[in-house]
Amino acid sequence: MSHLSRRDLLRASGAGLLTLAAGGALAACGSSNGSGSSGGDAATGTITVWSWTSAADALRGVVPAFEKDNPGIKVDVQDVGNPAIWDKITVGLAAGGQGLADVLHIGCDYLPGYLEKFPNGLADLSALGADAHKDKFAKGLWPVVTDKDGKARALPWEVNAQGFFYRKDMFDRAKLDPTAFETWDDVIAGADAFKAANPGVGVLGINKPGTPGPDVDFLQSLMQQQGAFYFDLKGDITLTSPECVRALTLVKRLNDAGLVIETPGSTAWRTQMKDSQLGAGPQPSWAAHYIETKFPDLSGNWRLTRPPAVTPGGKRTAIVNTTHLAVAASSPRRTAAWKFVEYALTRADSVNAMFKAGSVFPALTAAYQDPIYSEPSAYYGGQPVLKTFTDLLSEGGDATNYSGDYARALKLVSDAQTKVLVKGGDPAEALQDAAKQLAQQTGRRIK
Repeated sequence: MSHLSRRDLLRASGAGLLTLAAGGALAACGSSNGSGSSGGDAATGTITVWSWTSAADALRGVVPAFEKDNPGIKVDVQDVGNPAIWDKITVGLAAGGQGLADVLHIGCDYLPGYLEKFPNGLADLSALGADAHKDKFAKGLWPVVTDKDGKARALPWEVNAQGFFYRKDMFDRAKLDPTAFETWDDVIAGADAFKAANPGVGVLGINKPGTPGPDVDFLQSLMQQQGAFYFDLKGDITLTSPECVRALTLVKRLNDAGLVIETPGSTAWRTQMKDSQLGAGPQPSWAAHYIETKFPDLSGNWRLTRPPAVTPGGKRTAIVNTTHLAVAASSPRRTAAWKFVEYALTRADSVNAMFKAGSVFPALTAAYQDPIYSEPSAYYGGQPVLKTFTDLLSEGGDATNYSGDYARALKLVSDAQTKVLVKGGDPAEALQDAAKQLAQQTGRRIK
């Protein structure tokens, strides 16, 4: 199915995934913001936190316990809105930190750009003790929050692994068992049987022309399953790598096999889901609750399993997006801000409380011991759907470097996919052309 972004989800739904288990540049950077502290690096006072919608609500839920355990520190969580928060953070960093909150909620596609363009904009959390927690998060996340010198500039909060959601009734009619799919080749091998049993139904939907915006989340996940992406961890362009070419070739093969249906625009897939025109979909962990709440009439039909590998014996895990909490380097209360970040993100009780309150799947692996992650979901036929994701995250994925040029790469890769799916282009040639254009636009080296 075509992908709905995590940001769209947070705007659309404030409810938590617990149901699955049960069934401005005006303020000076040294201002006190009402904390009673001015200048320096205070360990007390009032700290401000910028987040958005249900994530902000989740953070507010941690505040009472934190304030009780940390007398002298008050926390003001502000719902800045999305996408407004990105403009506010960018403006504040460009102004040397003026007007920024003490704690900043930052997505994986923005954090690398902030670190590249404003290397001194976010506080060095390693100096405050963050490295003691580096092994507590899902594998592959720590390189994302560290700068080029290996210093932690944020802590992982949310993590979304890719799962393979499928309509059990449709695959049963085709006498196919998605839990037995080892690779995407197995999916393609079952194409004729699936189409014969389910006329007019696709296994996944893609907005092939990429309008009004790119629809390459599935393509990206195929790269990530192989430990690849648009850039490597050094920032070099890797679009012409065998892994990236293999990923786009696989999308083409799925399309050629008649398993991809056109999903125009950004909302058509909801109609296709409702009308049972989609039989499956690679989607992140947050989608489990979204599907349940948006399509209640389909209860009992959907199931979840691990994504097929791209190559025999290949990885099944792809960490497709994450969000993090950082501390502004300009904050006069960096120590107090760090205490809140550490309290919220390195304690299982805290992250699970936020998970229950605001749909934020925790990156902290110790959280997965909670019984909620193994309890059955009536919507998914009694399946312990969350356990699929915790199992995948326990295996861990590879780090993804979105870099400061992700937006440029995203557009060029979307154009390459369109050339292949709409115009019959060759995947290797389309990606080679995209890599050349990206190198010209950014000055980055093609590896």
